[in-house]
Amino acid sequence: MSSSTNMNIYLTSKNTESRIKKIPDSELFVDTNSKLKTLRINKNHHKQSILGFGGAFTEASASIYDQLDSIKKNEIIEAYFGENGNKYNMGRTHINSCDFSLENYAHCDTEDNLLNDFSIERDKRMLIPFIKAAIKKSTSPIHLMASPWSPPAWMKTNNQMNHGGKLKKQYQDTWAEYYCKYIELYEKGGIPIWGISVQNEPEAVQTWDSCIYTGEEERDFIKNFLGPTLEKYNYLHKKLIIWDHNRDVMFERAKTVLSDPDASKYVWGTGFHWYNGDHFGEVQRVHDKFPDKELIFTEGCQEGGPHIESWDLGERYATSIINDLNRWTVAWIDWNLILDERGGPNHVGNFCSAPIIVDTKKQELLYQSSYYYLGHFSRFFDRGDKIIECENSTESLLALSAINKNNRVTSTIMNKEDKSVQFIYENGTDAKSLSIPPRSIITIVNKI
Repeated sequence: MSSSTNMNIYLTSKNTESRIKKIPDSELFVDTNSKLKTLRINKNHHKQSILGFGGAFTEASASIYDQLDSIKKNEIIEAYFGENGNKYNMGRTHINSCDFSLENYAHCDTEDNLLNDFSIERDKRMLIPFIKAAIKKSTSPIHLMASPWSPPAWMKTNNQMNHGGKLKKQYQDTWAEYYCKYIELYEKGGIPIWGISVQNEPEAVQTWDSCIYTGEEERDFIKNFLGPTLEKYNYLHKKLIIWDHNRDVMFERAKTVLSDPDASKYVWGTGFHWYNGDHFGEVQRVHDKFPDKELIFTEGCQEGGPHIESWDLGERYATSIINDLNRWTVAWIDWNLILDERGGPNHVGNFCSAPIIVDTKKQELLYQSSYYYLGHFSRFFDRGDKIIECENSTESLLALSAINKNNRVTSTIMNKEDKSVQFIYENGTDAKSLSIPPRSIITIVNKI
């Protein structure tokens, strides 16, 4: 085994003070043991290019941000988007309201096919300033996608934004125009829109903002209305994302839409969430069937409250990121950037966790394990880096590796066991015996 030190190692570990802490590599070195299982990096087996990592700008998050003093605001923006923070370069926001809005609202509440009263004035109060602060700080351009949870109530079969319902057929063309008006006004206001999804969670009838599409309905809406309307407004360069729901049946949805060439030609890729189980094999199935289309994780959070100080949060995030990116996913977007001590606000009480919880009573920022675990990827895997094969013969470790244009290899390795795990890290001709502490994650950046 090589004894030279050609790596920088960063550690986050439970029951310690280590949080993305650069440590001497000697801290993890153990005596050579040829019987150890191996993580073997194959630098010549390139896969997809990484687009990035990020989180969601919701009205809930923006309302908390708006109430903070300038010091706390700057801390949040630096923590997520700054050079010394998580360096996020992806984002998501909502067209009209979502459950993490303060109430139901639409950009045009007037029943009018011409959308003469369409306005983003509400977003200008809190949401847009939050997004602009991130854009100003970000070390690379933020790719912002926008998703609708529901059309306005007057376009719906149930005449409300909540509880599912469907888009009325007579408003399909108007709804397609709606996306384009949104893009136009946001971009006039200085916020580039990178992409849109057709519908958030189109198979879920929720107590909050929701709208149902079958696969056939999503396919037909794209090819007959949304795609042609994007083309009419010269927005075909915007990335159009289908599904935007859980992994379990994403293959069936992708097959329905992408097997139709008249719909598929408008679609950039398939978005997915994690709320009903891992189902990582479904991500791979979509790639294998449609290798020319991209995969993007568009939402995930820990449900049921804030879960303050839970270590499981971070491990859930890293488990998803490693498995998703090893199966051709190009970007990974978390849900709310910040929430309050209840896990809200949320206009139907659907409280959740976020990587930074704001104790609004004490005006204190509480960094969760998910913040640090996300940072092990977003800080070190840059846009344009390529995922490479990492042969993992261990039973207990999860690992992800990438290579940049200068041939520098980065690997993130997680141990969810309650005991240390020893392994051989083999990168080309260089191999080292390492021990990763219990309930820990490390990122290894090989020096060039």
